[in-house]
Amino acid sequence: MAERVGRWALSQPAEQLAPWLLGKLLCRKSAEGILRYRIMETECYCGEEDTACHASKGKTARTKILYEKGGTAYIYLCYGIHSLFNVVSGEEGHPEAVLVRGVSGYNGPGKLTRVMEIDRSLNGEDMVTSDLLWIEDDGYKPQYSRAKRVGIDYATEKYRDILWRFIADDGKYKPV
Repeated sequence: MAERVGRWALSQPAEQLAPWLLGKLLCRKSAEGILRYRIMETECYCGEEDTACHASKGKTARTKILYEKGGTAYIYLCYGIHSLFNVVSGEEGHPEAVLVRGVSGYNGPGKLTRVMEIDRSLNGEDMVTSDLLWIEDDGYKPQYSRAKRVGIDYATEKYRDILWRFIADDGKYKPV
C-alpha cells in the first residue's frame, strides 16, 4: 500500500531529495480520476550559488516559490510551451528544488506534465496537503545512475559539469 509523502521527506536538501524521489509515485487528480506515474528521472538545483538554478540572480516574482517550504510545487513555462514541474526542497528561505524530468512511460519533463495535466495553475500548490497534486511511496527503490544536468549551457563550468541528474536503472526507462 502506498503512503503519501510528508513534509519531513520533501524538506530534505535537493541533493538528497533528487535520488530519493526515484521510484516514488507522482499523483495528480484529474477529471478521469487519479493519475499515478513512477518518477524515473530527476535533477536538483541548489540555491543562489548554483548558476543553473533560477534563483541564482536572487528572489524575483518568478522565483519566489523556490524560497517556500519543502513540498511546494514550482511549475514554470519553458520555451513558451512546456510547463516544467519541480518539487521545492530544503529549508524555507533557501531556494532549491528538484526537477522531475521523467516518469514511467514518459521521458522528458514536458511530456510528463502534458500527460499528467500539470500546468502553471498548480504553481505554489502544497503537495503535503493538496488533493490535486502529491507524491506517494509504495516502497519501490530502484538502482540509479548519475549524469550531468540537461539544457544549462548558461551555467558556469562547475555547475554544468556537476552530476546532479539522477536516472532510475530499471531496464525500461530511456532518458532523453
